[in-house]
Amino acid sequence: MITDLFGRPLRDLRISVTDRCNFRCPYCMPAEIFGEAYRFLPKDEILTFEEIARLSRLFVAAGVNKLRITGGEPLLRVDLPNLISQLADLPGADDITLTTNGYLLAQQAQPLADAGLRRITVSLDSLDDAVFKRMNGRGFGTRRVLDGIKRAAEAGLAPVKINAVVQKGVNDHTIVDLARHFKGTGHIVRFIEYMDVGNRNGWQLDEVVSAAAIVARIDAELPLEPAEANYAGEVAARWRYRDGDGEIGVIASVTQPFCANCTRARISTDGRLYTCLFATDGVDLRGPLRDGADDAELNNIIAGVWRVRRDRYSEIRTEITAAEAAARPKVEMYQIGG
Repeated sequence: MITDLFGRPLRDLRISVTDRCNFRCPYCMPAEIFGEAYRFLPKDEILTFEEIARLSRLFVAAGVNKLRITGGEPLLRVDLPNLISQLADLPGADDITLTTNGYLLAQQAQPLADAGLRRITVSLDSLDDAVFKRMNGRGFGTRRVLDGIKRAAEAGLAPVKINAVVQKGVNDHTIVDLARHFKGTGHIVRFIEYMDVGNRNGWQLDEVVSAAAIVARIDAELPLEPAEANYAGEVAARWRYRDGDGEIGVIASVTQPFCANCTRARISTDGRLYTCLFATDGVDLRGPLRDGADDAELNNIIAGVWRVRRDRYSEIRTEITAAEAAARPKVEMYQIGG
């Protein structure tokens, strides 16, 4: 088992398979920056499925047991079930999951499940069509996403987790309706505090709705009680409905940081290893991989990076000034997933 400078083991690996997305959510890929002229990575700079599978095998051997496929929007990657099947064949990869905006999910849910995908998380920030259209930056309604969630459940990818980023004055007035819609379905809505990921979303602290406030609003109409974590290091605090009709989660990276238990590494679309969602830079794995490095050499790079890891940005966010935070370069979320 590899541990970092704070004794945190390496348990989770998130792999971005594309930097492209069909949405333009303002908190991730604002349309005014990522317009038609924006140049995404060319194909030869993106990790192949075989390269991803090889790196995943090494990470699993180093202690990782959970692999999550992200983007960009991963369902834009052609023949994605092929990658899933390669990952599903890895001994020790106990949990293979994927995060998607759900717009293309209805057509792909069954092939992904057949290939070995075990769980899925769908981003859905609001059920209000007008709010959702504004937040996805493309004017897309909720119908296709909801259909994708339905198809995913039918394919056996249940319970589906639904992630909603909560932004004050934008969609916070719709969180109770979202909770109510999925209450009793077996699916789990997870409300996420609006975070300062990357450098391009214009994040302001006063736009954050705290996890405590989110729970209070829902509890006032749909009574809740705290539930124990499923496992050590779980990012979402669990709350179950008092009538036994399901649960929600809240992810409080801003007001209740969970850096102390973070076990996640991330590989970007172009093969760089990042040890934090708020990292400034990553370590190149694609170069050594394509230059003929053997497994031992790659293992040494991975272990060397993790053993000196000291990331705890969410814990120190309140210790640095707003100017320092704004000046700090951070990798963009579309490059490494959420």
